[in-house]
Amino acid sequence: MTGPSTGSGTQPWLVVIDPQTIFASPDSAWGSPFFADVVPRIRSLAESFGERVIVTRWMPTADRSTSWGEYCTAWPFADRPPTDPLFDLVPDAVDLSPHPTLDLPTFGKWGPEIEAIVGRGAHVVLTGVSTDCCVISTALAAADAGAHVTVAADACAGSTAENHAAAMHVMGLYPPQITISDTAAVLAGR
Repeated sequence: MTGPSTGSGTQPWLVVIDPQTIFASPDSAWGSPFFADVVPRIRSLAESFGERVIVTRWMPTADRSTSWGEYCTAWPFADRPPTDPLFDLVPDAVDLSPHPTLDLPTFGKWGPEIEAIVGRGAHVVLTGVSTDCCVISTALAAADAGAHVTVAADACAGSTAENHAAAMHVMGLYPPQITISDTAAVLAGR
């Protein structure tokens, strides 16, 4: 594992992906058994990044006439109104960012909304859940868009240990655009 490179020379942003009840609760079909373990590392990183933190939420608001319709049919427990408490941030994530949450109906959170905040070609450090779904989808899209991406592996929670490792392996195939690192190295590079 290596420390982050600043890529464009600007200060990096921390993106905390989907720290929501739906992904944290042991009672949720999507709950990661590792979520509670990564929260202290995410909080430590957020404190270091100060105002340069973005928190995202997955919302069940996608167009049901697309493949999202079948997805919501396959996961009916998650097909609820966006105001359902299942989509709330976990208490430890509520104060991570001074910015409003970025709510999107997509796995990957990279797009014009984040790019408008962080800038084109920016350096972002990714954390959150689930490594094997929303984190990897965000990382690959960000790399394609020209961002410099560091994934803090120990601040990401997968659906299983095997799926976390597989996602890290795939993201590790994209250097120099994607760097796999850890919390200590990211903090040391600040």
